[in-house]
Amino acid sequence: MDLPDLELFHPRPNMSEIKPTNPAATHTGEEKDWAASKACSDSLKTKKPKPPKPQNAVTIAVSSRTLFNMVEERKIYEEEGVEKYMAYMNQQKNENEPLMPGVAFPLVKALMTVNSRLRQLYPDSEELFDIVLMTNNHAQVGVRLINSINHYDLTIERFCMTGGQSPIGYLKAYMTNLYLSKDGEKVTEAIEEGIAAATMFTSGDVENQLSDTQLKVAFDGDAVLFSDESEIIAKQGGLDKFFEHEQEFENIPLKKGPLKCFLEALGKLQRKFYAKNERMTCPIRTYLVTARSAASSGARALKTLRSWGLEIDEALFLAGAPKGPLLQMIRPHIFFDDQMFHIEGAKELGTIAAHVPYGIGQKYHKGELIEQPDKDVKDKK
Repeated sequence: MDLPDLELFHPRPNMSEIKPTNPAATHTGEEKDWAASKACSDSLKTKKPKPPKPQNAVTIAVSSRTLFNMVEERKIYEEEGVEKYMAYMNQQKNENEPLMPGVAFPLVKALMTVNSRLRQLYPDSEELFDIVLMTNNHAQVGVRLINSINHYDLTIERFCMTGGQSPIGYLKAYMTNLYLSKDGEKVTEAIEEGIAAATMFTSGDVENQLSDTQLKVAFDGDAVLFSDESEIIAKQGGLDKFFEHEQEFENIPLKKGPLKCFLEALGKLQRKFYAKNERMTCPIRTYLVTARSAASSGARALKTLRSWGLEIDEALFLAGAPKGPLLQMIRPHIFFDDQMFHIEGAKELGTIAAHVPYGIGQKYHKGELIEQPDKDVKDKK
């Protein structure tokens, strides 16, 4: 069985081990470059908040198609080709027309709200969210993206327009904590490189239903925060075998999954509010929404989080019940799950959902094994 290498999610340095490994980040030459850049920037007066250094920030990279609704533009690209698409985007009448908000837009606004609160409490701190627009668009279409960002007064100063090339190298250079895209292949590539990533989905206009004072993030457990080691047992041996295994290994922490480091990053920022006695008014709230049963297998999940030194604000053990209705009550800005049928259920009830393509769950749908193509036949095509 070909399963993802769990060792991809290796320990992170600094910031409570939440930043992706990048040996160059502490290199003396790079530090000198940052110091020189900061000195130059500080000499220029501006009312706009300055982006933090990547090694201090919680970096969220979003694609242009998640930040903005580009369905019509995408249709032109797919049906008429890249040249027609670029010509359309570059027409002055279109260039000055702001793009409509996309699925990640409410999340970005919530991140900005958290940053505003952090700057009030810690004016000189660089431990903030840093939002990077990561797009495979060509630079020629950048003006419309910039105009749209300015129209909505979004704090996004860093752009990467890769001209059709893979963004993975840039994600690493920015020490990205989370990459959000509508391109499942790029998301899978990022996860295989040890970068937390997810493919975003939504249903309907949910922006007005979401909190504008608190960032709400909901996570599935197995194959999202945790590895898929227990899910493998459930899929291959059944629930009784799974329950026996989880009770036997209750005190053995689960290995980490692809989004563990993002929860860790959120926890780091939450603790900054707790240190100012603002736990009850913290603008970040996290949720564990899992199909696990509390009595039969919940203890191991909670003990694993505790062993990592991480807190979760609310834990919901559903014992196999649908997640959609509870998510509808929570109204998270984003919900992460590894199984598409949970994503589909969340979408149907209007939740912004993000698929994490990791682990054995990718071989199943609604508990049934998906027929896998013969590898030899596939390789010959």
